[in-house]
Amino acid sequence: MDSQLNEIFVNAREAARKLNLLDDATKNSLLLTLADAIGQHTAAILDANAKDLAKMSPENPKYDRLKLTEARLAGIAGDMRNVASLPSPLDKVLMESVLPNGLKIRKVSVPFGVIGVIYEARPNVSFDVFSLCFKSGSACVLKGGSDAIDSNRAIVQLIRSTLKAAGIDENVVQLLPPSHQATAEMLHAVGYIDLIIPRGSKNLIEFVRDNSRVPVIETGAGICHTYFHASGDIEKGRAIVNNAKTRRVSVCNALDCLLVDAARIPHLASLVEPLAASKVVIYADDVAYKALDGVYPLLEHATDENWGLEYMDYKMSLRIVDGIDEALAHIARYTSHHSESIVAEDADACKRFTREVDAACVYTNAPTSFTDGAQFGFGAEIGISTQKLHARGPMALPEITTYKYIIEGNGQIRNN
Repeated sequence: MDSQLNEIFVNAREAARKLNLLDDATKNSLLLTLADAIGQHTAAILDANAKDLAKMSPENPKYDRLKLTEARLAGIAGDMRNVASLPSPLDKVLMESVLPNGLKIRKVSVPFGVIGVIYEARPNVSFDVFSLCFKSGSACVLKGGSDAIDSNRAIVQLIRSTLKAAGIDENVVQLLPPSHQATAEMLHAVGYIDLIIPRGSKNLIEFVRDNSRVPVIETGAGICHTYFHASGDIEKGRAIVNNAKTRRVSVCNALDCLLVDAARIPHLASLVEPLAASKVVIYADDVAYKALDGVYPLLEHATDENWGLEYMDYKMSLRIVDGIDEALAHIARYTSHHSESIVAEDADACKRFTREVDAACVYTNAPTSFTDGAQFGFGAEIGISTQKLHARGPMALPEITTYKYIIEGNGQIRNN
């Protein structure tokens, strides 16, 4: 292992041990101080971010994720204050019992220790991950992409200086170099890093899952569908589809594919009409294309490659389906198990959709844009888990703890 990287991992492990000794009031005070510092150092962070933005084309789908603004930094600071206000996830008694021999057993929530996060052009992740890991008692090792290196350096420098001023070991947050070697070393840091969480593209997540010797929680790519059922309310549908697609196209909860019941073809133009104001390109199947040709201005023929595609852009797919069976079959084939939605007034259709769709978040009559830790009242999130082991959906404070059993005895011995 590279000596510099080895030192980073060793320091993070030692800092995690010290962090476990801090009380919740001290952690909350630090987070509130850091939230204030974000406002005080906004100009410096934006200057660093501008250097990163200058190296990326605004046409790149990652550009919006990379971009920081005063409003976004204020939102990040607000989320950090929310995290500080939440109850500690540690030392919670999850189960307790007394055996016939008098042994008392408690299952108690504890920190993971050191959490590594690999992410791409999303500098806001640096703040979010630190606040959640710090509150839940874990050190964090951050591995951002080269696209955001100046932004991440400025952010981590601010965090570390705030920690140092408070007398807390600044090594509870570490930023690795944006190199392939650093990634490889991180994925093999058994004994130093307890958990790795990748945040980014499908390719990144698959690479981490396939190459890591450290346990991984997948925060999957978001290939999100909305199914407009035969009973769907057109006004609800218009608003839901437009919000899910255009609120922020570069995020994982944005709508990628709209499925419309064949019975609602007469209302199709009205359903997608609001999207034109945002210049959303629709890749439509043959039936939908025929219905929208000459009516919707940005229309393309869909191919097989359009199904199961995460656009991260002002683009989406559109398919006409013959009832809920076909809609469910399409979603089952192409879902990334992130977020799926149905627009329907038929209660039985909603019940069937929520029961049969295999996704972390399943919505009825609401857009997938709500899949977010802060929106769920969790303060912030470390990612959206699309797997089924340990955590699923927005991962916040409880999801980034583990547990141990504490057994209290009074001289009992085992006789069998």
